[in-house]
Amino acid sequence: MTAADEIEALIAKHPDWRGALFTRIRRTILAVDPEILETWKWMGSPVWELGGIICVGNIHKNKVKLTFMDGAALPDPDHIFNAELEGNKRRAIDFFEGDATSEKSLQALIRAAATHIQARKAKSAG
Repeated sequence: MTAADEIEALIAKHPDWRGALFTRIRRTILAVDPEILETWKWMGSPVWELGGIICVGNIHKNKVKLTFMDGAALPDPDHIFNAELEGNKRRAIDFFEGDATSEKSLQALIRAAATHIQARKAKSAG
């Protein structure tokens, strides 16, 4: 199975609000840049990459979680990060049933993560 097939199967296992929300989040991420790749890692996690890991998605019992591996380094002017706020590396967004989601804010974070990855790669190459 391809990563896209694995993600579709994951969504199909959650025919409630979590699957619908995950589908919207997925579309929002992929709309940012046609070069974003969907991968499947760690025995069951959808991952979106563009030269490096942008974010990881997971469906939990009562939430959908989107984790940004370098989230602490990203600007979050709309304050949508609401989980894993204590560390100096990752940040996450926990979406609960009924939460409003801002595609614009999420896309801004995706763009910032992609820019951060490219800057980090350029710095290490230089």
